[in-house]
Amino acid sequence: MGIDYSQLHDPNAEYTMRDLSAKTMGVTRERGDGRDVEITDIQTTMIDGNFPWTLVRIYTDAGIVGTGEAYWGAGAPELIERMKPFLQGENPLDIDRLTEHLVQKMSGEGSIGGVTVTAISGIEVALHDLAGKILEVPAYQLLGGKYRDDVRVYCDCHTEEEADPIACADEAERVVEELGYDALKFDLDVPSGHEKDRANRHLRGPEIDHKASIVEAITERVGSRADVAFDCHWTFSGGSAKRLATRLEEYDVWWLEDPVPPENHDVQREVTQSTTTPITVGENVYRKHGQRRLLEEQAVDIIAPDMPKVGGMRETAKIADLADMYYVPVAMHNVASPVATMGSVHVGAAISNVLAVEYHSYELGWWEDLVEEDVIEDGYIEVPETPGLGVTLDMDAVEEHMIEGEELFDDE
Repeated sequence: MGIDYSQLHDPNAEYTMRDLSAKTMGVTRERGDGRDVEITDIQTTMIDGNFPWTLVRIYTDAGIVGTGEAYWGAGAPELIERMKPFLQGENPLDIDRLTEHLVQKMSGEGSIGGVTVTAISGIEVALHDLAGKILEVPAYQLLGGKYRDDVRVYCDCHTEEEADPIACADEAERVVEELGYDALKFDLDVPSGHEKDRANRHLRGPEIDHKASIVEAITERVGSRADVAFDCHWTFSGGSAKRLATRLEEYDVWWLEDPVPPENHDVQREVTQSTTTPITVGENVYRKHGQRRLLEEQAVDIIAPDMPKVGGMRETAKIADLADMYYVPVAMHNVASPVATMGSVHVGAAISNVLAVEYHSYELGWWEDLVEEDVIEDGYIEVPETPGLGVTLDMDAVEEHMIEGEELFDDE
């Protein structure tokens, strides 16, 4: 018999002075018009995709169910189960209060950052789907309305010969010509054959030459047909990142992503301000507080929050508002299933400064099978006008692709 995480004892959660539950806050007034709804249960199911996706479902006494998704990885399902008692009996329409309620209740278990925030994010996305269905409006309407009907998608590209510039250029051309994308991203933290030490973060001259050759081959092949970004996955030292970024200034680079580790903002700022190559950061900091210094200190040219990781849909919209104060655009990092991808699209519809939303599963043939609707068409996602997120889980596909040992959550 497994552990019942919903019954774990935490004195901090039980005695916190900032208990934001409806009972403590006195939020008991009847609302009418079908809006007096209570949360009855929360369940999760983990999918074995190219990442282990955690899908979240929130059930109500009205028979309406909301579906969300937490950023991939271990720990989120247990934390979501842990938080279930804090939400049962609550009205799901109070999205902002409930999210902050969970942050306060889970403060002793790490709600400043990390997987606790991602678990809260998954619940928050499901609340948007649920609230939209209750109110019969699309989720973007809950975020303030719509700037655009379609959100651009950038395709994260890979090839078996990831260190071969020509192979990368061939794949870029294929994705543009055959799949219809006009925005791409490739990895630059790939072996060059010139490494002397894989631990010291230092790039030797021949390694920089190799990375520049990948950038040159891809950008020259696609030309003006597509924007191309390059990801470094927090790999290099500050000095090496500066040298690499400077070397790439002669090419048409959309952005250079995460060239240094995320913890030291001072180094990040120095790298960004040393080059005209646009630098993008954001997937590994949490909530608007984590993104604040990047923006205030002009340590980033483009901010890249990961919506189901950073705190959810409203939190991402708040980050976008903060970014807009510094005239910084938003490119949403995204390695999710169609559920959180569509959540990011609703955010992208509702903010003024979005560039694109990432798609990281083009090699996975059944990605769109998880939902009944078509999602991506010609490199864009149409913003749904149906209530909530606008996607419906195909439960047969979900069951087929569950992690071994996982249980399917209830349909309705």
